[in-house]
Amino acid sequence: MSILIIALKVLLVLSSLFLTLLILLHKGKGGGVSDMFGGGMSGSVGSSSVAERNLDRFTIAVASVWFAVVVALGLITRFTS
Repeated sequence: MSILIIALKVLLVLSSLFLTLLILLHKGKGGGVSDMFGGGMSGSVGSSSVAERNLDRFTIAVASVWFAVVVALGLITRFTS
């Protein structure tokens, strides 16, 4: 069981780092804190390129893996004494 826990923890760290990288790759949508410092809205806020949609899908997939690993580690911790 300890090998499973170690594998899940490694997967959690890797998916956390990769998820952070993917989130930082997204374009800003405007209307946030960046507008307060002069980062106005761009002209193509409503449009989404193929690359942006694929980045969204990949981010959701990695976030789902991250969530599943967190739940699995929680369940393992809860039910092992």
